[in-house]
Amino acid sequence: MVNVAILGFGVVGSGAAEVLTDNRRVIEKNLGKTVAVKRILDLRDFPDSPFGALVTHDFNDILNDPEISIVAEMMGGSHPAYDFTKACLEAGKSVVTSNKEVVANFGAELLELAAKNGVRYLFEASVGGGIPIIRPMVNDLASNEIISVNGILNGTTNYILTKMLDEGASYEDVLKDAQAKGYAERNPAADVEGLDAARKIVILAALSFGKLLNPNKIYCEGITKISSEDAETAKAFGCSVKLIGHTELVDGKVLAMVSPRMIPCSNPLAGVSDVFNGILVDANMLGECMFYGKGAGKPPTASAVVADIIDIVAHMGQDGVRAPKFEVATDADYADFGAYATKRCFSFANTVDAADKIHKVFGDALTAVVGERIAVISEALTEKDAAEAAAKVGLALVSSIRML
Repeated sequence: MVNVAILGFGVVGSGAAEVLTDNRRVIEKNLGKTVAVKRILDLRDFPDSPFGALVTHDFNDILNDPEISIVAEMMGGSHPAYDFTKACLEAGKSVVTSNKEVVANFGAELLELAAKNGVRYLFEASVGGGIPIIRPMVNDLASNEIISVNGILNGTTNYILTKMLDEGASYEDVLKDAQAKGYAERNPAADVEGLDAARKIVILAALSFGKLLNPNKIYCEGITKISSEDAETAKAFGCSVKLIGHTELVDGKVLAMVSPRMIPCSNPLAGVSDVFNGILVDANMLGECMFYGKGAGKPPTASAVVADIIDIVAHMGQDGVRAPKFEVATDADYADFGAYATKRCFSFANTVDAADKIHKVFGDALTAVVGERIAVISEALTEKDAAEAAAKVGLALVSSIRML
């Protein structure tokens, strides 16, 4: 018997308890061992839940219980989730989590602490919900050098952008629809401003390049400025608009960023719609590899949490089990974002001589007229060069969106 404790009995926490209970026979068959929930920590009581009798309000009931060997942290936020995780690792208990905020902020420290105490810290559910991505990057791609990772990492923003592209709806109307359907929070800032995606791309960058960047130090742009006209412009160029987390090495330093991108329909990420996530990993031997699935929701995320629990149980008592490895980035590890160049889609107010003005600056670049705007696809430009090029045109700039 392997006993598990759950920290946080919200959507994912309750889901993990249900998976461990409802799929007990499958888990026992695959492991040859029984895995059971012994304690649940939450501030609330759950008298109507079949797990209600397991609830405690005192973390020490879990920390000091020698029969609990694995703790699943699904509290959200940095504190007290980080503090409880650290205490559990120091007490010789393995920890699994769906908490991308803790992993992005403290992952390097917690991995080191786990190794020091002979236990494990796993976080498959912290990126991509139920999509297997962390374990494949640690194990299956271990023989590859990662070139880049591009990901649609937030289901809420992808739902909003899909509706804007398919239906021509406004950002404000689709956001209200997403909130009504439970896809977006009442305060959607973490999603629509790109903060959630930033934490996730920081984790993927750490797995790819060994350096854990500070999510607050990378370029992060959300979707609040994307309009239905931008979606129509993308369609005119055979593209879609997605919020993309991107990371790559630039001159040996790590670049990570989040921003809306226009993506050609030939790119597999362009077809990732609704609340689904997609992660495109480019490796030097494998080439491009796509990971696709439900990036959020109770059953998918809980499934990933339990997968980590099963992994720990399956390897109990074994030496040499592969674990994620990365360290906190120093200032010298950050690539110069100002030197990063991408193609752009510039949209200007259309006037009688707009096409001539655009071609004087961008040459024979591809253009399209969409409603009252005229758009052009540029060559790769840095931030400074993009601003200067747009100014030289001499027309009112409506929008500037990076290409992928």
